[in-house]
Amino acid sequence: MKNFVIALLLLTSVFSYSQNIRMEGVLKDSTGTSLEMANVMAVNKNTNAMDSYAITNEAGKYQLSLKANTAYIIKASYIGYMPFETTVTTGAENIIKNIVLKQGIELKELEIVHEMPVTIKGDTIVYNSDSFTNGTERKLGDVLRKLPGVEVDKDGGIKVEGKSVSKLMVEGKDFFDGDTKLGVQNIPADAVSKVEVLRNYNEVSQLKGVENNEDNVAMNIKLKDGKKNFWFGDMSAGASIGEGERYIVNPKIFYYNPKYSLNLIGNFNNTGELPLTMQDYFKFTGGFRNMMRKGGTSFNVGSNDLGLSLMRNNRAKEIETKFGAGNFSYNPIPTLTLSGFAIINSSRTAMETKSRNVLLDPITGEPQTIQDTEDTSEQKSEFALFKLSSSYKPSKSLQLDYDAFMKTSNQEEGNALLSSVMPETSQSQDIYTRKKQKPFSFNQNLNLYYTLNDKNVFAFAAQHLYQDEDPLYNANLANNPFPNIPGADPSLGLGLEPASRYDISQKRFIKTNKADAKLDYYYMLTSKSNINVTLGNTYSYQNFNSGIFQMLDDSSKNSLNDNTDNNVDYVFNDVFLGVHYRFITGKFEFNPGVSLHRYDTNNEQLGSKVENNFFRVLPDVFAQFQIKKAERLTYNYSMTTDFTNVSSFAQGLVLNSYKSLFQGNRDLKNGLYQNHSLNYFKYNMFNFTQIYGAVNYSHRMDAIKNLSAFNGINQIGTLENSHFADENLSGSVGYNRSFARFYKASVGANLTWSKFNNFRLDMANLGEPVTIANSIRQVNEQFNQNYTVSLATNYKNLPNLEVGYEMSINDYANNKFYNHRPFANFNFFFWDAFTINADYEYNHYYNDSKTSDNEYDFLSADIMYRKKDSHWEFKVGGTNLLNTTSLNDDSFNQFSTYTSRYRVQPRYLLLTIKYNL
Repeated sequence: MKNFVIALLLLTSVFSYSQNIRMEGVLKDSTGTSLEMANVMAVNKNTNAMDSYAITNEAGKYQLSLKANTAYIIKASYIGYMPFETTVTTGAENIIKNIVLKQGIELKELEIVHEMPVTIKGDTIVYNSDSFTNGTERKLGDVLRKLPGVEVDKDGGIKVEGKSVSKLMVEGKDFFDGDTKLGVQNIPADAVSKVEVLRNYNEVSQLKGVENNEDNVAMNIKLKDGKKNFWFGDMSAGASIGEGERYIVNPKIFYYNPKYSLNLIGNFNNTGELPLTMQDYFKFTGGFRNMMRKGGTSFNVGSNDLGLSLMRNNRAKEIETKFGAGNFSYNPIPTLTLSGFAIINSSRTAMETKSRNVLLDPITGEPQTIQDTEDTSEQKSEFALFKLSSSYKPSKSLQLDYDAFMKTSNQEEGNALLSSVMPETSQSQDIYTRKKQKPFSFNQNLNLYYTLNDKNVFAFAAQHLYQDEDPLYNANLANNPFPNIPGADPSLGLGLEPASRYDISQKRFIKTNKADAKLDYYYMLTSKSNINVTLGNTYSYQNFNSGIFQMLDDSSKNSLNDNTDNNVDYVFNDVFLGVHYRFITGKFEFNPGVSLHRYDTNNEQLGSKVENNFFRVLPDVFAQFQIKKAERLTYNYSMTTDFTNVSSFAQGLVLNSYKSLFQGNRDLKNGLYQNHSLNYFKYNMFNFTQIYGAVNYSHRMDAIKNLSAFNGINQIGTLENSHFADENLSGSVGYNRSFARFYKASVGANLTWSKFNNFRLDMANLGEPVTIANSIRQVNEQFNQNYTVSLATNYKNLPNLEVGYEMSINDYANNKFYNHRPFANFNFFFWDAFTINADYEYNHYYNDSKTSDNEYDFLSADIMYRKKDSHWEFKVGGTNLLNTTSLNDDSFNQFSTYTSRYRVQPRYLLLTIKYNL
């Protein structure tokens, strides 16, 4: 904490370093009309550097922050007008100066010597990289963090205007489509010339004027001239200094020209650096989107993975990674684009975790059973992703796209647990588990877009998914884990035979074939209104096959009973017709719609079939009020029919973990939920202020709920539709501002309130099947809060510092957890060769009962040496310099709270040598 106070004092001194005066006025044309989004800059006559710049607001007002007693050349420009230039010498007082532009041809020479840091061209914001960088940047992410209105999180996600960037391109070519992390962490900062933010983005030009694209944001990186038609990148290698045997090898090579591009990235290390995590693997879409998102149906084939242990912030006791990736784009002819990527990753992870799981009493909400565990695990994870895309555009009216995306992995995890249960202390035991799975998926997508004329546009899309999953789970326990669990039908018992240790395994095989197809027809009534008619169909076939068996002391196999086997076929079919009417009047845009669905589902098992067939009408509404050019209010409403996947229908027992059995319900129906969202955004280029806020509310009816019966920590669960509604209300607000050119401040808050209805068997109904009718309803509410404030400098020739404070509060049913996290980041480029970077964070984690109360902090720092125009760079860096040993986490599920403390990698120093191509 002392270090953080020192950092705060340093920032205060930096902010008071110099005194500026303000020059302001109004920019108009010769008729007296105010010009919005005009550019104004001040060039220092002595240094020839641009000291300040501004963009006029809707009233034509501009404002410059200038040094006192300095001579400046003031320049102003606006598209279609003659450039303006005058000389001003400042004194100690503020200056008011109005500017008048004459109509004429804009001279591009105005921006040859001094480019505006930020310009706006319609829906595109263009940032000039050199206006915000100072030489300390090494990766694209370092550049983006300094741009006003742009945020980059620790996982490499990019947000602009509070919206996630869904596509990253370089020179207009896709860069590992479906993820921004690889670009943020690998594209060299010194290669970036401009950053283009493409708002209201649509890859298909024919659909840009007929669909709502407000949530679509893409980013295009423009390269410096010296990086085009030449190989560029860097090759780095490092080894630990002193204790430990750490290493890193990280080659990155890029090539771009108008016809083709090639990107190659490698990373081999045992320092904990993960180019892509398993979380990234599962969420990596390859650019594929939910093409039925406007259809009103939520049907996800699900992922039946085993839930391997996940790290926080890529931290664990030991991590070793081998990573390779390649991305290409090729235009054999001007009308055809071929592109794709390949990613291969192998990692080994060791983790040590101490955790407490508190099962809550269904009536009082007080702790009923407490399980403490000490867990050591070894993970092996290998995965590969491949994508091939083609886009054919023979004319402006026709476009044909085809994409193929494959994901495959091999994952293993072995755990050794020492489990202690209170009050049943006799259940203390050592437990060994093993998880193994090789999921595979192959996704194909075909799109055809045709514009017949100005009035008629057609769009056809078809997608096919094949998915194969085979999770294997094994548990080896000292005690029988499922002896007479209350509420379990005796005929459903596992039938375990006595043994010195209970060795239980389950194999599962889940195969999915899912096809989607839809045809959209757009008819333009006027230039500001159209009708969209959609005919669509989703068909899915899934097979779920599983079995549980026991290995006995003599190595013989006990196949248990028929109630531990499953062979389920599940068919889902949705045919729908949708109609939407979109029109714009003044500042308002409306897009109401309705869709008529015919649903046909059935699950077949145990020699019989259960069907669920019905019609449903689902409305949706989009409305937007464009208050100003960069200020809007948006409202979305949708009603959605929610369907589950095949595993929820399996009547035979499924072994989810060493303490949890699950039995599906073949009579499950669909759920239904309504969702409302209200979003506000304002971006003021005049004072570089960004304000955004969002409120979302969802109301889930007939939700598919878990019902459980417990015996100590052991659980048997099933599913049933509940007529009690679950609710979720979330809100977020953010404010950030870049001011006086060198400073950036931000404040943000996220709040989420949820109410869940959970069901546990009433102990008075022992021996009966678990149903909502004979269960106790638990109404659990949780309230999560997160607040962040930060203040940063962005000087060219002075040390730069960011200080901030984050507080999170997780209020669960029986406990409240707090974490206070002040942080500071420091960087300084000096003597035209040295760069110093340091990152510090302090955490105070505790709950209101003070049963958990921990403090820990992390400090990493490095110093780099590179002479100007030299290809070589030398770096000495240290990670976890304070040698923190562990960190904390918490979560809440329907029946319990979970807290954990797990070990992280120790302190180490690394010497790295990098050669820049």
